[in-house]
Amino acid sequence: MKPNLFCKAALALGLTLTGALPLAAAPAPTAVELQWGVKIPLRDGVQLQATLYRPQGQKDPLPCVVTMTPYMAQSYHERGMYFAANGYVFATIDVRGRGNSGGDFRPFLQEGQDGHDVIEWMAGQSYCNGKVTMWGGSYAGYDQWATAREKPPHLATIVPVAAVQPGLDYPMRNNIFYPYDMRWLTLVSGKLAQDTLFGDSPLWTGLFRSLYEAHKPFAALDAHVGNPSPIFQEWISHPQQDDYWDSMNLSPAQMAALDLPILTITGHYDGDQPGALAFYGQHQQAATPAARDKHFLIIGPWDHAGTRTPQAEYAGLKMGQASLLDMNALHREWYDWTMKNGAKPSFLKDRVAYYVMGPDQWRYAPTLEAATAEHRPLFLASDNGRANDVYASGRLETDARGKRAGSDSYVYDPLDVSSAAGDASDSSSELIDQSAVLRRNGKQLIYHSAPLEKDTEVTGFFRLSAWLELDQPDTDFGVDIYAIGPDGGSVLLTSDVLRARYRESLRTARPVVPGKAERYEFNRFTFISRQLKQGSRIRLVIGPINHFNMQKNYNSGGVVAQESGKDARTVKVRLLHDAQHPSALYVPIGVGAK
Repeated sequence: MKPNLFCKAALALGLTLTGALPLAAAPAPTAVELQWGVKIPLRDGVQLQATLYRPQGQKDPLPCVVTMTPYMAQSYHERGMYFAANGYVFATIDVRGRGNSGGDFRPFLQEGQDGHDVIEWMAGQSYCNGKVTMWGGSYAGYDQWATAREKPPHLATIVPVAAVQPGLDYPMRNNIFYPYDMRWLTLVSGKLAQDTLFGDSPLWTGLFRSLYEAHKPFAALDAHVGNPSPIFQEWISHPQQDDYWDSMNLSPAQMAALDLPILTITGHYDGDQPGALAFYGQHQQAATPAARDKHFLIIGPWDHAGTRTPQAEYAGLKMGQASLLDMNALHREWYDWTMKNGAKPSFLKDRVAYYVMGPDQWRYAPTLEAATAEHRPLFLASDNGRANDVYASGRLETDARGKRAGSDSYVYDPLDVSSAAGDASDSSSELIDQSAVLRRNGKQLIYHSAPLEKDTEVTGFFRLSAWLELDQPDTDFGVDIYAIGPDGGSVLLTSDVLRARYRESLRTARPVVPGKAERYEFNRFTFISRQLKQGSRIRLVIGPINHFNMQKNYNSGGVVAQESGKDARTVKVRLLHDAQHPSALYVPIGVGAK
């Protein structure tokens, strides 16, 4: 199975987390007053260090923008210069335990209270007019939600970009961990920058691959890479959604209490789209109508880094000019609107803005759900149980009454590492590269729709409802959905992953009953919006997760992080699609241009 796009997105983060990408539309050089080494006291006596950027010759108090980062405060120097040159005081701050700040760094556990204290301290400074906001993406996007949870009185607005939601999309997705966790934990180990070490992709590929090929337990990963980590061990001791992960996020009551303006930003291929949209959806569900009306959402055609600095091309896909938003200007316009009584940003024509790839257009809707007109079912079928080959695949049929008697199956041996060499050499064009699918011919199930009779916009969330039967108590599934063009070219649209024991809930594990057919709902695909050309087909691929960039499940039903090759069990997975067990892929059809 091709590694899911979120693992790929995580590996692609590299130094983009530290702001190393060039900024779009930087202003002309403007005099800015810089103050390094500003000490911000916290309630427990720890001091955080900030670098402060102010407009040259500032006379009157101004709104303040803060970003709190574990990636070294100086990484956001260009952002500080931009906002100070455009009428704001900007502070870039090392979080607790990192850079020049005091205390000990414990990811996610500290940011809410520390953020509250920073906001209130900034609001009390002579250069601040009492209105404070936040800037940042990924970890700094999470910072904003954690800080808002604490209700600092002077927090005027937040703009969480690509916000990770701990326990949902990082350090695991749907309860399946990433080896990347140890790469990231090494980046933020100690107090100083580890960006050169972090950026050595061949090194990390080799380390992860060697653990995978040796069939060592996932719990040995931190020692294997040479960085024993209590944090990593703490994380994997909580392998499913529970109170530990809940403590890092917002409860429904805390979401309901938020009534400040919020601008959420994410991307189609953002590795933290699940977290960003989870925060968005949780607030939409819990908040008052008035608070919901103040929460705007932008979903662009971007990867994780592109949510802060959009690029014209990534992973083999080329984006239209309309996608290259000036994110600095957009933030500034939002801050002007919410803190300076300025005009509403012209880009925000409705509460939800989403980008349709293909025609390369921005579309608007009052809610995220309103972007989807219907979910159209395609029923899985095959001839004589043949659905294991790209060139002799099963079918996705529109007629619910079609002949679909029988089933398809694949066999997965966790000790099979034959794809590792090819996976290690995958190109940087993974969103259009079909080699991973071809490498796994015969070891997965593949279904194709008939060619589309007309151009068709798919916008929203796919869903797969599949009847599955296993002969072992557990296994992991990866599901990828592609658009196959009339010329045979491929574009990965969206993916989902599921551990069989969590088929009913991410909070409760229930072992599979071998030989019993059950309905599995794959309903955590990511949002996608793309117009498929006439003659295109939809490809569905479902198979095992067997890649060195994902935690390995040896199918025994035990504690996955502790299992090794000696626990491996070969599993046979049978997918049923007869009259009593109709398996179907539900395609989100977009409403089209208004």
